[in-house]
Amino acid sequence: MPTTSNELALGATAPSFLLPDVTSGKTLSLDEIATGNPALVMFLCRHCPYVKHVEPQLAQLARDYAGKKLSLVAISANDAEHYPEDAPQSLAEQARAAGFPFPYCYDESQTVARAYGAVCTPEFFLFDGGRKLVYHGQLDASRPGNRAPLNGQDLRAAIDAALQGRPVDKRQLACVGCSIKWKRG
Repeated sequence: MPTTSNELALGATAPSFLLPDVTSGKTLSLDEIATGNPALVMFLCRHCPYVKHVEPQLAQLARDYAGKKLSLVAISANDAEHYPEDAPQSLAEQARAAGFPFPYCYDESQTVARAYGAVCTPEFFLFDGGRKLVYHGQLDASRPGNRAPLNGQDLRAAIDAALQGRPVDKRQLACVGCSIKWKRG
């Protein structure tokens, strides 16, 4: 059953983090990734059909904005003990296969996901250069099997506005996807 994202107040400050990147083995912080640019923080995982559906568009979006002052990072917070497909080694394989050119971090303790108020995968948080939340919404209207175009139009419009220093439209449709798999007990 799909889960929709919670309302996180626009203008909220991006929570800092220090997480291992499954693709490089380095531990990265938001400060190292964002460096004063607008930053897109994406909560993803490997097993979710909603994430699998948007993988090609996420890789394309990253290529299209390469060289622009946009920082991107993906984070997976799923319980890998109960969902081994979402373990770090498997996430690294996903990133290679999908062609993700951005860091893909693993939040084993799930504290970062909780700090962001993330509830589903995929879930997108776009922050301006001052680390204020300007967009928390869907990639686009496409879902597995609904035939809507997979083009990232909603998220791309928000990114373009943030990069140009324009206000981001406050009418934002919630992310829809699989619930984050929280650790038990």
